[in-house]
Amino acid sequence: MSTPIIYSDDQAEAWDSIAEALLAAGVDLTESTTLPPVEGKTSVMAVLGKAGSGKTLLLAELVKALQAAGLETVSGDWESRKRGDKRTLAILAPTNKAASVLRNRGVPATTIHRIIYTPVYDPEYEKIAEWLAGDGDRPTIEGLTEEALDRAAAFYAQQPSVPGALAAAGLRGSDFITGWKRRDDPLDIGFVDESSMLDDKQMEDLKEIFSTLVLFGDPAQLAPVGQSGSMVFDALPEGRKLNLSRVHRQEADSPILDLAHALADPELEFHDFERMIEEAAANDDRVVIAPRVDAALMARSPVLVWRNATRVRLITAFRAAHQAPEMALLPGEPLICDGVELPLKHRKKRIDLEARGLIKGAQCVFMGEGRKPGFSRLFVMGAEEPQVNAATIIKIEKPDEEEPFIPSAARMGAAFVHGAACTIHKAQGSQWPEVQVFAPDLYGAARMGRSEAGIPLWKRLAYVAITRAEHRMHWVTKYRLARPAEPLGIEDLRKPEPSTLVLEAESDQPSMS
Repeated sequence: MSTPIIYSDDQAEAWDSIAEALLAAGVDLTESTTLPPVEGKTSVMAVLGKAGSGKTLLLAELVKALQAAGLETVSGDWESRKRGDKRTLAILAPTNKAASVLRNRGVPATTIHRIIYTPVYDPEYEKIAEWLAGDGDRPTIEGLTEEALDRAAAFYAQQPSVPGALAAAGLRGSDFITGWKRRDDPLDIGFVDESSMLDDKQMEDLKEIFSTLVLFGDPAQLAPVGQSGSMVFDALPEGRKLNLSRVHRQEADSPILDLAHALADPELEFHDFERMIEEAAANDDRVVIAPRVDAALMARSPVLVWRNATRVRLITAFRAAHQAPEMALLPGEPLICDGVELPLKHRKKRIDLEARGLIKGAQCVFMGEGRKPGFSRLFVMGAEEPQVNAATIIKIEKPDEEEPFIPSAARMGAAFVHGAACTIHKAQGSQWPEVQVFAPDLYGAARMGRSEAGIPLWKRLAYVAITRAEHRMHWVTKYRLARPAEPLGIEDLRKPEPSTLVLEAESDQPSMS
């Protein structure tokens, strides 16, 4: 028997406000009943709170209540036929990594890209999906044996994932996709996590699609580049912004959360904050004072920096420590997707790549060269189908050189930069078990005296950086990098996966200085 959830006063108030808005939209959480959707003006609310304030818990419990009321969860993998009385829910995040954080907590989240663009499926896929969901008869599919269908049904009974069930039957959902289209049909209720990362254009797109939107965001994070320090929920009237102030700690108090919330003190200076980190490190191994960067950690979680020049120097030092060849990548090197470089006429391929996880900011691991020149085998962190063979343009920058070297250059495809280090802005929305924060960069921001929306920039940077750590935060104090104890590899990624997606386009301690 599960332990009942005990809400704080601010969580309970937020729940009541959201329940009232949903009731006005025809969804009664108390009675677990729904009315047919009514077209009208879009309703937008925001649940705001700092790290540890209980936003994710509230989101997860609201999802359970909506599912209990009969709402269908919409994802990029499957959506049943439209009915006039059908009510739907989509749980969205700006990045695959942010969506995977929710999925790991049992919330069926997907990316905004996969909702804005929808696949066109072969009718046979619909037959299988409807049968698995209990809405259709057992299908007869050419080339698919009865034993394979049994495996699919057994998998779906354990985990309600259509792609996973197809993989158990030896198929992929992508095998049934005949094309892609821009979503025309409106959706119903949308929950958007990490909404501090949304820009105005994304917000407008979401408002065009959803009649009811609930944003979950952290106002202490960094605003998207180009937003002048503002976030999309800042413009909402006060009655539509629900603030969570109480910190819901883990069973054992989190020193990382303590440090994050200490940054709210307007009198706190950078040197005071470093003394707090030293005190925390002396009493708890979840905070570490590190005199140098750990190259082994960089392979799976980037060092977080402020300056782009620092990022490039760290990447160069990482590759030198692993004795990587100058003009090629080693299997196991981390990459970050920098967008998709395709002409407008190849819009379908762009949508295909983005829907499969290769969107700007996606974290990947290079697994080896692909089957064709310019193609790479990649592992997309946080994606439901992580193994991808795609046309790539990989750019590795070097200190004091304007032009990067390019170990992989397809005519068009997904573009990448190295991922051993990344800026704190780009890390927003992601989490890793252990995180290294490069303190000299934050000290540089503090000395510059810059502010963003009235808050010292170094505090926003420090807040975002340290709250990326799930279990341990390393506060790196020196411009040095320790040699790795083991070579790079991909053995940790070779686990059974639902399926492998194939995308093909048409056509000693070294110094970092």
